[in-house]
Amino acid sequence: MSTLSARVAALTADRLAGMRRGIEKEGLRVLPAGELALTPHPRALGSALTHSSITTDYSESLLELITHPQTSVQACLDELTELHQVALQVLSRQGEPEMLWNASMPSLLPPDETIPLGRYGSSNIGRAKSVYRMGLGHRYGRRMQTIAGLHYNWSLPQIDTDQYFGLIRNFRRHSFVLLYLYGASPVLGPSFVEGRDHALQPLGDGKGALGLPHATSLRMGRLGYQSDAQASLAVSYNGLQGFAASLHEALTRPYPAYEAMGVRSLGGDYNQLGTSLLQIENEFYGTIRAKRVVRSGERPLHALRERGVEYIEVRLMDINPLAPVGITAQAMRMIDIFLLHCLLSESPPDTPEEIADLKRNQHLAAERGREPGLRLARGHGDVLLTDWAAEILDACAPIAERLDAAYGGSAYAEALAEARAAVREPRHTLSAQVLEQVTRLHGNDYIAFAAARSDVARQMVLARPWSSEQEERYCTLARQSHERQRAIEAADTLTFEAWRLRYMAQEQFAV
Repeated sequence: MSTLSARVAALTADRLAGMRRGIEKEGLRVLPAGELALTPHPRALGSALTHSSITTDYSESLLELITHPQTSVQACLDELTELHQVALQVLSRQGEPEMLWNASMPSLLPPDETIPLGRYGSSNIGRAKSVYRMGLGHRYGRRMQTIAGLHYNWSLPQIDTDQYFGLIRNFRRHSFVLLYLYGASPVLGPSFVEGRDHALQPLGDGKGALGLPHATSLRMGRLGYQSDAQASLAVSYNGLQGFAASLHEALTRPYPAYEAMGVRSLGGDYNQLGTSLLQIENEFYGTIRAKRVVRSGERPLHALRERGVEYIEVRLMDINPLAPVGITAQAMRMIDIFLLHCLLSESPPDTPEEIADLKRNQHLAAERGREPGLRLARGHGDVLLTDWAAEILDACAPIAERLDAAYGGSAYAEALAEARAAVREPRHTLSAQVLEQVTRLHGNDYIAFAAARSDVARQMVLARPWSSEQEERYCTLARQSHERQRAIEAADTLTFEAWRLRYMAQEQFAV
């Protein structure tokens, strides 16, 4: 029996029943025609600083919905749907009704400087969140920060920190499979790349959409969450100590371009939290993160060092415009299978050479993933993407069987069968379906496509039953979140500058 087979066979039903997954789903607030809504975060949704389930990401206009960790796919999907219900009900009552943009690449955007930053009140922690976003805008431009995604948080009982890092190494090696299957951003609106160099091709006359013929996820390619400054980082995932050491210099040593910008402007306004390559750990763009719930005012890397990895966060999933809440149960089950495969398979240490190959593989899968004959780097050679993907999915079959035995039914086997069919026939991939709808149904107009899909999603979500008990519960959560924000603001005793220096020093003096 192989090592993988033995490990799969050792998975007990009780342990699998303790597997938890949660979702963080971003979505721009937009007007019906697709223009970005520039209104503040709706007060009726609660405080973006303290609400546990409804907040904002980079911008006031970029809503983020967060489920609790759930022990079943359906419970997670149900909670995500409920969060969409409350958000869309509030947005429908705005002075000018709004909806959530159900796609990863952004809507019609105003000039960069008018995209509103997230605001979190007058407390030190609230101000820090806004200053951090100001820094991101200066460093990368605000348009890049309007790209939206869906993060999948996952844990399994009885995993230690070293095992989580083994999972992460294998995920990075094999993540092209998820990009191929579930990438959903093969095209974008021309306004997103206005004034930027790019190699995108026009669809039709090019006025309505630009893309690449075999792209899966432009969001995860060179035009998405990428940074020339961060290209020099070769972060190792060979354990917590090595990972922390890889990031330490980027978090502590001044970076010349950002040092020239300064922490504060001549007028005294804050430009950024610090002048290092990364202001804080969250600025490091990756397809997956090791995570630990942080305490108030605590740095994420400090939390990991002190208490180890608690769960992982998958960050490469595009929003599925064809699903009302941006993801399907089938995709969630396939992610569960895939993560278990990453965890249970042998995971040799990474090397600088492999790290460089993985970055190239990511770009190839994102920008050319459906291209016939596309080859990816593997070891000292290369291999067809489809052959490698088929090999991985074949190895996942016993995992799907084990999950179905634990949960009952055949839903996991069906999700795997759907994925294997997409490897055999690229037209079944999500990116191919999106591209087909943009071209055939919407006249090569990405904004028209995404606006129409967002409106369909809005109608489907709002048509679901909604009780007075649900309404009262979310009203209470919103009210309590505002109360918590006021309490945090009243409890501050330090000046913001003193608080900032102390917060940034957590990593400065870490060993």
